[in-house]
Amino acid sequence: MGRKNRILVPEARNQLDRLKADVMKAKGYTVDKDQPDAVKFEVAKELGIPLSKEYNGKLTSEQAGKIGGPIGGNMVKEMVRLAQEQLTKDKS
Repeated sequence: MGRKNRILVPEARNQLDRLKADVMKAKGYTVDKDQPDAVKFEVAKELGIPLSKEYNGKLTSEQAGKIGGPIGGNMVKEMVRLAQEQLTKDKS
């Protein structure tokens, strides 16, 4: 299953994958650092959503959001926390 999302700075992909792995691991999920996207299957299983490694066209937008929302939302929270931390250091 290929990635369909595009990031603005492709060179940042590895760092974003590392962030995803770190954030989801901190939330108690089992994360393979070599395949951080695999955590979505654990999230889906926990929520009872039938996510497949193949075609997922039958998932509703709501189901897809329930899987991706916690992952992306937690990543954003961590990025904001890191930015606030950096701003605090810069003021010192």
